[in-house]
This record gives sequence, C-alpha cells and structure tokens, in this order.
Amino acid sequence: MIDRYSREEMKKIWELDSKFAYYLKVELAVCDAYAQNGDFPIYDIEELKKRAAFSVERIDEIEREVRHDVIAFLTNVNENLGEYARYMHVGMTSSDVIDTAFALQIADSAEIILKDFEGLLSALYALKDAHKSTVCIGRSHGIHAEVMTFGVKICSWIDILERQRDNFKHALEGVKVGQISGPVGTYSNIDPVIEEITCQNLGLKPARISTQIIARDRHAYFMQSLALIASVIEQFATEIRHLQRTEVLEVEEGFAKGQKGSSAMPHKKNPVLSENLCGLARVVRSNSLAAMENINLWHERDISHSSAERIIFPDSLILVDFMLNRFENVVRNLVVHEKNMLKNTEKFGGIIFSQKVLLRLIETGLTREESYKIVQRNALDAFENDGDFKANLLADEEVTSRLNPDEIEKLFSKDDFLKNIDRIYDRF
Repeated sequence: MIDRYSREEMKKIWELDSKFAYYLKVELAVCDAYAQNGDFPIYDIEELKKRAAFSVERIDEIEREVRHDVIAFLTNVNENLGEYARYMHVGMTSSDVIDTAFALQIADSAEIILKDFEGLLSALYALKDAHKSTVCIGRSHGIHAEVMTFGVKICSWIDILERQRDNFKHALEGVKVGQISGPVGTYSNIDPVIEEITCQNLGLKPARISTQIIARDRHAYFMQSLALIASVIEQFATEIRHLQRTEVLEVEEGFAKGQKGSSAMPHKKNPVLSENLCGLARVVRSNSLAAMENINLWHERDISHSSAERIIFPDSLILVDFMLNRFENVVRNLVVHEKNMLKNTEKFGGIIFSQKVLLRLIETGLTREESYKIVQRNALDAFENDGDFKANLLADEEVTSRLNPDEIEKLFSKDDFLKNIDRIYDRF
C-alpha cells in the first residue's frame, strides 16, 4: 500500500536490481580484504572493481539454465571481468554473499525507520506540549474513571514509542553481522582475517560463529521488534478511533477539503487512516511468526527460510516505514475538540468525583464500606437515570449531615486531579 507519505527509498532497497547490487558490494569488499591482507595485487583489484557489473536480464537468462541465483549472478559478473574473474568468490559459499548482503539491506532500511521515529516523536512532543492542560476524562474498561489531561495521554504514547525505538536499535545490532566463513562456517578455504576486514569495511560485525548461514534467531528478534512497533501504532490508532466515535467526539482525524466519508451518507467523517493502520499491524505481526518458524533449519543449513524472507522482510520494513509516516500525518493533522473533552468530564453531574467524596466521608468517621455504599448509591442513581451526582449528594441526609454544601462543592474541583501534571512532564 502506497500513498504520498510512503518512501520510495525503502522500496528501492528491496528491488531485485538492488539485491544484486548488495551482492556485488559484498563480493568487492572481500576482494578488497584479500588485497589489504596482501593476498591479491591491489592494482588488479582496482581494475576488477572498474569492470564489475551485472544485468538483471542476463542473470535471469542464466538462472533459467543453472537454477541458482548466486551462480547466475557470479557468471554474469565474471563475463565482464575477463582475466580478473579469478579473484571473485575465492573460498566463499553462496550464503557468505547472501547473508552479508542481507545484513546491509536491513541496516540501510533501518536508517530510514530511525528517521521515521524522529519525525513521529517530534509530532507527538508538539502535541504533548500543546495539550498539557487540556482536561479530558481518563477511562478504564472504556468507562469514565477520573480526570487527566490529553497531554498526559500523549506522554504515555511517547514513552511507549521511545521504548520501541530503543528496542529496535538493540535488535538491529543483532542483525548487523556478516559472515565470510565458507561452506559450513569452518573457514576451510579462507582465512578468518578476510572476514574481519570485509565486515569492518562494510560497517558490520563478524558473526561469532556461522554454520553455513547466520543463525535466524537474530532475524526473528528483529522481526519481532518491527511487530512491536506496528502493534503500538495500532494501540494509538485504536485510541483515536474510539475518541472519534460520534458519542465521544474528543478527537478527529484531519478531514481534507473535498474528502468524502461515505458513498451513501454525506455526513460521515470516518477514522480511515487509523483503521488502515490497525489492519496493517496484523500483517506485520503475522510476518514475525514466519520469522520465528525460520529459526528451525536442518543441520548447518537448508533454504526453507529463504523463500519466506524474500517476502516478510521487504513487506514488514516497507509497511513499518509506511505506518510510522502515516501515523505522523495523523498526529500532525489531528483535530482536538477541547470543549467536548471538558463536557465529557461533567457527565451525570460529575460522577467521576466519586472517589473524592468517598475519601472525604471516611475522614468524617465513616468506615470505608459505609462511605462506599452511600457514594455508590448516589452515583449509580445519576448514571442509570440520567441524573446529577452532585445534586443527589446535596439531597442525601447521610451526606449533608457530615458535609456542608461548600465542602461538597470543593470536592468537585478538577485542580486536585491535575496537581502533579508538571512532575509527570518533568520526566519528558
């Protein structure tokens, strides 16, 4: 799914032409490592790099015969190298190229994701600052609980998102590893120093050990970090969907001039962007399960993981890039109905102040059970009969015998709920 907020550079990383470009980058880095180690003539390697090229069309043509994409790739490159072809792929196996190139693709994709995080967090910090004092209702089980501010709600989102950014960085370090270790990882025809030099030049770490591949628990952990990012975006999008419901109407997605919400009902403004994000999160989570399945491979290697990875990695990285950008767009264009937020805190004559009344009655000498019974009776009457909680209290002799009208009125002040907002904000 593509809209104007998606990034073409992410898509480009995973195109077929780019895959072979990464393969060539790894092969040339190994040639450079041999030259740096004094094994190959530096002049010959420089000439090799000038000649090295490939054509996707030619690779496809060769692969139809040899049925092996890396061999087809190498055959095509070697067609352009002439005598210098003898320096290519020395002591290596296909997975040395594939897995090391794969790490580079993931690393370059991750740089885009990290920039996306910066953009979204910037938008959320701006929203947090704009609504530090915007009073709204906090809910538990979807039911009105107590007063908070919309800014505090956004602080919670920021905390979650920053944690997932840090988790993503940690998972990224786990997959930024390369291997140049030969058929079953024993360096039978290549010196480990070549791997060390190659990985250093490519900005990777050498895997501590590889079999014929880099172990796939690393990749599963990375995919789970993407699934977590998608899941927390879904959490935020779900909140917006709830708050946009007609009977709540505390926030709305931006609605562009000329936009239409329904083919049948002209009044409709639907949270379609947030709904879309919730749907995409399901895809990314599902892909993370496939990555978990890829951990289980036969002996030192099979290729049952390969076909799945060609789908799940580009799909998930492109989708998470898209989701972060789309949600930034939602945040920056979010319409906040402050009056409705305030109005919703006052429903049924302020039943959300029930705990304040409960605690004050206890202070007058009632047991908690006695106080709870009195307050609940008055609150539920207001709730079930579209009544007024405060009015009920003022008419209840069990309450007025202990609290005068001024004391009751003070219990309905929102200030006490907001007295520690500054301390919460200081943490951000």
